[in-house]
Amino acid sequence: MRGARGTGEESTKIESDMIGGRPVVGITQGDVNGIGYEVFLKAFSDARLLEMVVPVFYGLGRAAAYYRKLFGLQMPQFVRVAGAREASERGISLVDVGGDLRVEPGGASRESALSAIMALESSVRDWKQGFLDAIVTLPVNKNVMQGAGFAYPGQTEYFAAQSGGKDPLMMMVSDDLRVGLVTQHMSLSDVPGALTQARVEAKIAQLAQSLREDFGIDGPRIAVLGLNPHAGEGGALGVEELTMIEPAIAAANAKGMLVSGAYAADGFFGAGRWREVDGVLAMYHDHGLIPFKALSFDRGVNFSAGLPVVRTSPDHGTGFDIAGKSVASAQSFRSAVYLSIQVARARKRERELRENALSVGALEAAKGQLAGRRRGEEEARAGAERGER
Repeated sequence: MRGARGTGEESTKIESDMIGGRPVVGITQGDVNGIGYEVFLKAFSDARLLEMVVPVFYGLGRAAAYYRKLFGLQMPQFVRVAGAREASERGISLVDVGGDLRVEPGGASRESALSAIMALESSVRDWKQGFLDAIVTLPVNKNVMQGAGFAYPGQTEYFAAQSGGKDPLMMMVSDDLRVGLVTQHMSLSDVPGALTQARVEAKIAQLAQSLREDFGIDGPRIAVLGLNPHAGEGGALGVEELTMIEPAIAAANAKGMLVSGAYAADGFFGAGRWREVDGVLAMYHDHGLIPFKALSFDRGVNFSAGLPVVRTSPDHGTGFDIAGKSVASAQSFRSAVYLSIQVARARKRERELRENALSVGALEAAKGQLAGRRRGEEEARAGAERGER
């Protein structure tokens, strides 16, 4: 049964079931005046996507109608529901989050940010109650969101706070490249002070765990990039590699992981060495995202690894400059949906394997206890018989 996760610590448990073998995926509208509606509608204008997923869209019904008419798209049926509990097995379920705003493509506003926040809150509420297997978030404008009272640097940090995750790993994913970040949304001037050996070690471990559990890669190979030009050139151009990054790599290898580095980022990507590993760990945002987007733009996905909730998003922003012009590509959003399905199914398999192992262990333990009781009874009976003799 699909059911509530409970409250408090229990809210982080994954207990939702899929519908007809298809994951139930919440999709939040992002900024209504960006390209979110365009890429969403374009992707689902191909009804074959519905054979893979049960979508629940958190947004505005009138905004969906506006953009569908603007772009002249033929869409599957929208079914209005109060929440994911009522998710339809056919068509697209629509949770209308309300909000008094005008749809003005390309124009950021406080009202559009508030509507985006309401969509996020509604999706998380349904996830906590056990009715969503994953959430895909369409892009928001961080500055406008924070001006509207959003208390987080980005959506990644919001989902961490709401799902009980302590420190998620922001990972960029495409078909053949996965890049994780040690630091995420912070000023470049703050990055060196935020780096420690312990933090790099923790991110290596998070990346390795996600590659195993979310992507099904046994013994994942991880490459770690240096912070400084030429990876510090032996200390001549910076000491972070010597004092933090390389010791963290050594510690990870001592625990049985397969980790190499620290590599100079330009040479590593320029020589195509990323093809030799399963994952790459970069020290800060642009350190990893510039090469990733250069290699995988329009196909990349932002994945929040290390969280109880499966959350993905396209690797682009709101696109205010092209909003409403019907030129945005839906490929990254489509890839985000595909990845949410993949990870939700992988975690379901992992959960079932763990539960089966626990069941087998409990059965063996019960058998042992029963055998022990029987031995005790037999010994007691034998002792009684000896006494009678």
